[in-house]
Amino acid sequence: MLFVRVALHGSLIAALTVVTQLGGIAWAIALLTSRKLLTFVAAYAVLWLGATLTAPMAGRVPMPCASAGPTVMQSWLYCGLNRHYASPELKQTLEDLGTAMDDRFPGTRTLVLDANFPFLDGFRLLPHRSHDDGEKADLAFFYQNEIGYLPGATRSPIGYFAFEQGPSACPQVWPTFRWDLEFLQPLWPDYGVEPQRMRFALNWLAGDPRVGKIFLEPHLRDQLGVSDPKVRFQGCNAARHDDHIHIQQ
Repeated sequence: MLFVRVALHGSLIAALTVVTQLGGIAWAIALLTSRKLLTFVAAYAVLWLGATLTAPMAGRVPMPCASAGPTVMQSWLYCGLNRHYASPELKQTLEDLGTAMDDRFPGTRTLVLDANFPFLDGFRLLPHRSHDDGEKADLAFFYQNEIGYLPGATRSPIGYFAFEQGPSACPQVWPTFRWDLEFLQPLWPDYGVEPQRMRFALNWLAGDPRVGKIFLEPHLRDQLGVSDPKVRFQGCNAARHDDHIHIQQ
């Protein structure tokens, strides 16, 4: 029985660490008390707040979780899980993109998805193969319906996994990070990618010297008519990028 309890709590600590970086510490603290759940929530809140204050000393700053400005995290989920940190330069780049988008297309909301954890270079933000140094972030697509652009809307609740289908040269292999998640696709609303905003955002990012690479599936790059070499295919061994834009310094 002791072995089972140790294995259970150890697995929970590992899972919370992988998902939030700081949650495992909070659960380890909670194990020292009789009111574990309450202690966990309190400890995690303290650690979360502490990260917002101390991460800048480690070279990362939080993206805005709630903002009247044009650039904001797509969901509070990313903020609650500590996945909204970026280097000061990357944060400024994303905010500058949002401003440029709003200037060109008034009322546009630029939504950030996964960025990075607050601490430790090399600590990967799973399931991403990178996002481990404060210099990577994902952006949600800009969407429209039959009426027009949908400010702040995404097809899925978290911005990911609503794929824009198109041709691919990648072989069908298993295991793979190129999940199709076909069972989810009928659940998403029938929005389309808004081409003018997508094209403008990609070209703006490609023209910014602070941006080193932009990952997007080739069929979308071709569909949008974007030819800058910074906009490239991430490779068949990485996750699909026809549900979000990946940028890195």
